[in-house]
Amino acid sequence: MISDLFKLSAKSLGKRKLRSGLTMLGIIIGIAAVVSLISLGDGLKTAVTGQFSTLSADKLTIQGAGTGFGPPGSTSVRKLNEHDLKIIENVNGVDYAVARMIRIGKFEFNRAASFRYLTDIPDDIKAQEIIYNSMNPKLDGGRLLKSGDRGKIVLGHSFENDAEFGKPIKVGDRISIQGKDFEVVGILKEAGSFQLNFIALMPTDDLKSLLNIGDEIDMIVAQVRKGESIESVAEKIKNAMRKDRDEKEGEEDFSVQTPLEAISSVNTVLNIINLIVTGIAAISLIIGGIGIANTMYTSILERTGEIGTMKAVGAKNKDILLLFVLESGLLGLIGGIIGAVLGLAMAFAVSGIANAAFGGNIISVSTNYMLLLGAIAFSFGIGVISGLVPSYQASKLKPVDALRA
Repeated sequence: MISDLFKLSAKSLGKRKLRSGLTMLGIIIGIAAVVSLISLGDGLKTAVTGQFSTLSADKLTIQGAGTGFGPPGSTSVRKLNEHDLKIIENVNGVDYAVARMIRIGKFEFNRAASFRYLTDIPDDIKAQEIIYNSMNPKLDGGRLLKSGDRGKIVLGHSFENDAEFGKPIKVGDRISIQGKDFEVVGILKEAGSFQLNFIALMPTDDLKSLLNIGDEIDMIVAQVRKGESIESVAEKIKNAMRKDRDEKEGEEDFSVQTPLEAISSVNTVLNIINLIVTGIAAISLIIGGIGIANTMYTSILERTGEIGTMKAVGAKNKDILLLFVLESGLLGLIGGIIGAVLGLAMAFAVSGIANAAFGGNIISVSTNYMLLLGAIAFSFGIGVISGLVPSYQASKLKPVDALRA
């Protein structure tokens, strides 16, 4: 009996293909948004974690409070300086503090030019060790910068086959930065962090001379002494800098971040974005449900005579109810299947575009079958719920009234 009702429902939807398709559109959009968002969610969080992989668990990052998006320290109202570096070095629990600079420079190679990020590698051996340990760079060719280097540069992986320069850059080539030639002594392997893939490393003195930088510092990396609590040391640094700058708590023009705080702050932004997009998807699902209810009311009005005939030949109220509930459920089910497939395809498309743009496997998408089944089941449920009231009204029609209509 149920199989017969199922066939009747499917046949009815088949006769009204355009109306059924338009009715399912809201469900399709909502489910596609939910599936693509959640599928990308884990990949995005992994990507964010990868971008902060340059921060080790025993290192703190100190920088001026920023006014917008940009390289660390580039949007600061008040820059850090050598005096701040000494304050941080003298904090109990800090083993060593290293000044860092991240700037933008004009790169020229093979008669092509492009603006890229530059960061410095200190000449001091211990400071070098701290920076290299935190960045964890792997070489694709050549060597890293070492103490005493001048006029040398190490490039991120993206430079190696950058179409913008017209031909591959390799170890031993010379590249012009801000009008001055540098020898490429190393090229890094592709990293999980696109920051590392797209940046060039040069000696601190060269960077300062090249861009005429005084005692300004973009950020400071503080190595926490072994056995010390990183949160406790972070608080001590905040207190020392507040006292030196005569600032009250909550009014600081600097920030001290632990690796977990850095990841947490970005994940908070991602969660807010997820919430907003999920809300939009929920609205689409509600609209889809209203569309199904409207379609079912219209369908019942058109098929009143058919309902009367079915009742006249022995169909019971529950049979009529089940027929139309199945029909509305099918609208939700088919919409859910299409939406789930479309959402998964969108997730892979976004992942592919991001990976192609930034280089490497930055964002990965894993096929979560429970998510897909759950989304399809949910859309089926939306369809059933949306069709309950019109289906109930159809089942209560009297045969005589239905045949007369």
